[in-house]
Amino acid sequence: MREAAFVKQNKEKWIAFEKAINLSSNTDPDELADGYIQLTNDLAYAQTYYEESKTLLYLNALASQAHQKIYKNKKESGNRILDFWVTEFPMFFKQYQKTLGVAFLIFLVASTIGCISALNDATFLRLILGDAYVNETLNNIANGDPTAIYKGGSEIGTFLGITINNIRVAFLAFAFGVITSIGTAYILFSNGVMLGAFITFFYTKGVFFEANKQIWLHGTIEISVIIVAGCAGLIMGNSILFPKTYSRRVSFMKGAKDGLKVVVSTIPFFIVAGFIEGFITRYTEMPNWLAFLIIGASLLLILFYYGLYPILLNKIHGRQLHSASRKS
Repeated sequence: MREAAFVKQNKEKWIAFEKAINLSSNTDPDELADGYIQLTNDLAYAQTYYEESKTLLYLNALASQAHQKIYKNKKESGNRILDFWVTEFPMFFKQYQKTLGVAFLIFLVASTIGCISALNDATFLRLILGDAYVNETLNNIANGDPTAIYKGGSEIGTFLGITINNIRVAFLAFAFGVITSIGTAYILFSNGVMLGAFITFFYTKGVFFEANKQIWLHGTIEISVIIVAGCAGLIMGNSILFPKTYSRRVSFMKGAKDGLKVVVSTIPFFIVAGFIEGFITRYTEMPNWLAFLIIGASLLLILFYYGLYPILLNKIHGRQLHSASRKS
């Protein structure tokens, strides 16, 4: 059977089942179970005949959601919170990786604009970062320690303050999605311009390497998860602009719920970034190899968790469903 005919034959059934698991807390468990069995059969068929297709991705994501819905009243283990980050969230996030790509693109374009603007207009930097910050950093550069600003305050105080502020920015990026994706795009864009101007500032003063070695110790995770939080806002904003088969109100409720899951996933990473900034970044004399080891490990962690891991986990889950459907 051609994929188009397969989709046409089953589309209404899938949509009805998706609405049942997303919108109704009183759906008959037997009906859900029956629908789940039919869904896994369709998933197994799609895995056999439509490998790497959008239909397969959709059915895989829907099967994951259905599994969570059916077993939500099951007695939870003491590792429920850990299970969210290790299994539940990565399985769920696979469907939004393209949205993450859009958030990254917005931030990248904004950072490029910030760089170009700072290079061509000396007043732009003060407009973006403020006179006090620029003057203090200029003094630090003159004293041979471009990132001495990170040494201010106590380690614990810095850790707590930075972590709380970063989480606030993340939830702000998410919350602005309530005024559609444009709101979140604005937050991503403004932060991107600021980062671009900030990095360019050190370049114009001839301390690009020394400064970036310290900035990206914490900045690798910090900036990455701000982009992820922007993805969460885009999910909610897109649910308003593109309701698909749902009413706009129902689509918004689903988008807000999905976006909240994404932004909550960033909290442990912000804690790690805050810890690095509070306790590690201040040691500007550390060897270059150690600094780049931390930066590289941070980048690999982000790429693995939000990029590769959801793909691998969904493939494993798909094989398990396929195996289970054959046995049944």
